[in-house]
Amino acid sequence: MMIGRRLRGALYIIGLLLICWPQHLAQAATLLTGVNIVNPMRAGLASRTALIGQLRTAGVHTVRCAITNDADGIAFARALYAAGIKMDLIVSPQYALEAPSRPYNPADYPGMWGGHPLTAADPARSKAAFQSLIGKLDSARVVLAALELGNEINWAGFNPEFPLPGEGKVFNLAELSSDPEGRRIAASYLQYLKILAVLKQVRDTSSLNHATPIISAGLSPCGPARTDPPGAKREDAVTINATLQFLRAHGLDRYVDAYGVHIYPWQKTARARAEAIDAQDVTECGLGGKPCWVTEWGFDNKDLSCPANDAARAALTEETMQTFRNLAEAGRVLAVIYFSWDSDPWSKQISPGTVYRCGALTQAGRAALAPWWDTALKMPCPTKVRRKGSGGRAQ
Repeated sequence: MMIGRRLRGALYIIGLLLICWPQHLAQAATLLTGVNIVNPMRAGLASRTALIGQLRTAGVHTVRCAITNDADGIAFARALYAAGIKMDLIVSPQYALEAPSRPYNPADYPGMWGGHPLTAADPARSKAAFQSLIGKLDSARVVLAALELGNEINWAGFNPEFPLPGEGKVFNLAELSSDPEGRRIAASYLQYLKILAVLKQVRDTSSLNHATPIISAGLSPCGPARTDPPGAKREDAVTINATLQFLRAHGLDRYVDAYGVHIYPWQKTARARAEAIDAQDVTECGLGGKPCWVTEWGFDNKDLSCPANDAARAALTEETMQTFRNLAEAGRVLAVIYFSWDSDPWSKQISPGTVYRCGALTQAGRAALAPWWDTALKMPCPTKVRRKGSGGRAQ
């Protein structure tokens, strides 16, 4: 009798899997998960080797980062790939030596990085740099998860085209043609498209990475238009939607396979968070355009004690993962890459966003990096199984 009940129980579970999995397995498998690793080339060889060991032990298969175009960078990429880890590789436009530059001024504008305005990006120099780097990766037999050009080009922090101080507002689509600063940002977007075009040329002729998807720069979640960005300093941005609408109108879809977006939910309720993601962050994703890669997302945990106390953040992470699963089922989001695994090697303190703490992956990290089969098991089955008294019909 005991064996019979166990056998019936096992058959019941198998029956559920046979009913549910054919309907959900393909959708669940399409949601690629990964994690950002922060400036790995600033670390020494021993630290990079230890990092790869940590990632492999945790079952990570995709990371997002940039590497140097030298022997150390290629060796790191090769070691990652040998460990079963692919990179969403961030590549950057190149500039002439005499190009104008905004100096880094951390005293007045912390987090507003220095650099060249995007309008000064040089397509010929960029193409040569892409050919050199991708050619070396091909020779090293490294297949990439993606190529992502630039980062948060819609915000003053990473696009020096924005003036500092700014007007303290977020521009909408109309203001990219009506406002003097907006027109300046629009010009930088047009130059960005020229760099995307040469990246696609190089990708298409790659011997090994010709099918690697190109992702447009992950865009900053600056909120709705005409609102003050957070912080006391007057800095400017353009909405994700306005940026993608402008770029699409000028040919973006000819050059990319997906749009990059960044999502950091801050709303106070689960419903508000889900609605904000749908209305602000992924509106342009997959509805008449390309799907999105969420190349940064996450939550802070400022409790840095050991052992890690991560239950509250884990709950938020699991909630947001369900939102992403729903978007993946609709074909709007293909990948979600958490920020971040670690802190910058040059940092003197642990970043509150990290998910590798106290020598192990935290609860939030496990939720963010859940493998596809775990995702499939968590997805609800739309077919209700037979219950006693149902007359033998599925309900």
